Amino acid sequence: MRILLFSGKGGVGKTTVSAATAYRLASLGYKTIVVSLDPAHSLGDAFDIPEEEKTRARGLPIRISENLYLQEIDIQEEVDRYWGDVYRFLELLFNTTGLDQVVSEELAILPGMEEVTSLLYVNKYYKEGEFDALVLDLPPTGESLRFVSMPTVLKWYMRKIFNVERTILKVARPVARRLTDVPLPDDEYFRALENFYEKLKGVDEILIDPEKTSVRLVANPEKMVLKESQRAFMYFSLFGVNVDAVIVNKVLPPTVESCEHFSKWVLTQKKHLEDMHALFYPVPVFTVPLMEDEVVGEERLKILSNLIYGDTDPITVLHREKPYEFVEQDGDYIVKLKAPFLTKEGLSVLKSDGEIVIRWKNFKSHVLLPRKLKDYEPRGAKIEDGYLKIFLLRS
Repeated sequence: MRILLFSGKGGVGKTTVSAATAYRLASLGYKTIVVSLDPAHSLGDAFDIPEEEKTRARGLPIRISENLYLQEIDIQEEVDRYWGDVYRFLELLFNTTGLDQVVSEELAILPGMEEVTSLLYVNKYYKEGEFDALVLDLPPTGESLRFVSMPTVLKWYMRKIFNVERTILKVARPVARRLTDVPLPDDEYFRALENFYEKLKGVDEILIDPEKTSVRLVANPEKMVLKESQRAFMYFSLFGVNVDAVIVNKVLPPTVESCEHFSKWVLTQKKHLEDMHALFYPVPVFTVPLMEDEVVGEERLKILSNLIYGDTDPITVLHREKPYEFVEQDGDYIVKLKAPFLTKEGLSVLKSDGEIVIRWKNFKSHVLLPRKLKDYEPRGAKIEDGYLKIFLLRS
């Protein structure tokens, strides 16, 4: 099964692009399910599904056509299905502090529950093999990164902390009950966590397998969107999740260039599009023109899918290799880029605004530095075995 994750800044059109991709996959004969992880669900609206039908589904899949299913995850329903004793303990804990019952119930849904619950479905659909393709409409960038990092964090907790915490509380619970009325998690709580983790096992390996999972960044040709997309690109790469395409949505058509109101917008967008090709090289960049009307319903999704992919099959892995990686060496770091065509003549490497800029003839590439490496400076570079290696030393 292929898993396609669509991420990007809020408002760029992730949901519409996800829906159009799922529609295209289904029309090509792939049994497809498109799942919304965004708490502000609008995926059903893209397919023009009546509100009462979504309400009846209660977060479970809705059949759109023979090959296409849609699911908008309802976290309250998922809490009842999967979190059980964990949720009930947290609700009791907040209620004990004197908070209102309704407030306690809301606070018991902690940040990360949505992402972890969504990962359950990724693992479930992958293991069951019912679908050929799973399309995930992720929430805005920050939550998307939490989604891909959650399996690693949870695995660390279960291996390093879980058993120790369980053992300590088993001993401390009888004593604590005599000293305080604050509830402590019982064994049902830990059993629920353990069962939950068992259902998630293996999902981290699925997410970092480029043959199975790809992230497609959705962006607009705007400066703020461009910067956030660049950061997302870096973080997905650091987590080892393959970014195989960037889809630039809402590009003004050249026909409006003669219009005085839009002429400056067209020039601004052209500049940002040029930057995007440099920033995300060698990942392919698809440009999608601004539609003449809102994209609602299958007919409009069909048009949009053709504009995005043309003759390309969306299930294809569009790019496989890591654009770059950071390698630690004796306290310093090396930035390693795949660049088989580079030569030393005319090559320059410099640091600017927290990123490394590589120039060679008409080629330009940018590597955004993680916060940990903000104080590091490039101190030399060499071309070796088809890679450009840039040596970073602390300034």
